[in-house]
Amino acid sequence: MLAVDTGVVEEWLSEFKTLPEASISSYATNLKDKSALISSLYKVIQEPQSELLEPVCHQLFEFYRSGEEQLLRFTLQFLPELMWCYLAVSASRDLQSSGCIEALLLGVYNLEIVDKEGHSKVLSFTIPSLSKPSVYHEPSSIGSMALTEGALSQHGLSRVVYSGPHPQREMLTAQNRFEVLTFLLLCYNAALSYMPAVSLQSLCQICSRICVCGYPRQQVRKYKGVNSRIPVSSEFMVQMLTGIYYAFYNGEWDLARKAMDDILYRAQLELYPEPLLVANAIKASLPQGAIKSSKEGTRCIQVEITPTSSRISRNAVTSMSIRGHRWKRH
Repeated sequence: MLAVDTGVVEEWLSEFKTLPEASISSYATNLKDKSALISSLYKVIQEPQSELLEPVCHQLFEFYRSGEEQLLRFTLQFLPELMWCYLAVSASRDLQSSGCIEALLLGVYNLEIVDKEGHSKVLSFTIPSLSKPSVYHEPSSIGSMALTEGALSQHGLSRVVYSGPHPQREMLTAQNRFEVLTFLLLCYNAALSYMPAVSLQSLCQICSRICVCGYPRQQVRKYKGVNSRIPVSSEFMVQMLTGIYYAFYNGEWDLARKAMDDILYRAQLELYPEPLLVANAIKASLPQGAIKSSKEGTRCIQVEITPTSSRISRNAVTSMSIRGHRWKRH
């Protein structure tokens, strides 16, 4: 790590401590534009033996629990890199050098599972009905839907899936590691639209590394440093795919494509049905060529929306036309 990077990080550490309460909001707004600081913080996180790692993790946690939305997102952007560093150190069984990273991950997790009053959160997700059009699908493209009595009874009903409450954790173990990391990645994905390009790049790169380390494909990717296999859960891989799907359409086509191929590779080896289903669905929906996306703004998926005005064909079969047709035959 260069002396310039060290000086930038040390200045950042001392600056926030002396900041008055009234200036925090403006400070948080300008923080995301300090590219030199963000680059230096990535270098600190990537060096587990750095003396600055512990104070950096402590300040990132102070940002997260400050209640300021911009400071919270500033910490969130480093979450993929922090997860990779923790998993890499855990694979090498050198857990002592990852203590401050583990404390930061646990702190963010324990803050996110409760509301402002300290009660456990229960997250709800609404699954849309396939009989109604959305930005993702058209009912007509699915095929004919038989209007049976059972289908009519379910028409228009939305299914709600609940997640939680999640238990508080005092330490990360082999049993609860991916339960915590999956929930943290869910929190990161909820703020994807605010994440800068460098964070999306980090997400794609760590997804590839986690999936291929210790396998023959690691030699193809030329990843060095960690040669041990890193165990992953099916739910964690699905959350990785969620972020990668966003990266495809927001300027990181090449890295996202490589990451998705590596997740498919690992999911096939592990025989995980959920990530296989999601990854193949993403792969089938991608356009043939790379999307030329601007780094300045987000991109969206172009879909054909069903017109709101009702259109009735002039040749539509009605009861009157059937009755007239019968009279002509007689």
